[in-house]
Amino acid sequence: MSSLKEYFHTDWEAMTTNDWIGLTMTVVAFILMVIVYFYALRPKNRDKLEKNRFIPLDDDATDSGDKNGGK
Repeated sequence: MSSLKEYFHTDWEAMTTNDWIGLTMTVVAFILMVIVYFYALRPKNRDKLEKNRFIPLDDDATDSGDKNGGK
């Protein structure tokens, strides 16, 4: 058990600013992903999400940039 404890030991005082930024970003990303999974997989939100299911594939909703109707 001692070698496992040594393996996971972290020297918090030796961490640089980049280490702290990376740790913070990783923890925040993990928490946000848990929230998104919880929101997306709740049965209560199914109808709301299914209503917008094909938005990325809908070509009619995009603006071609032609404001004059082709004139």
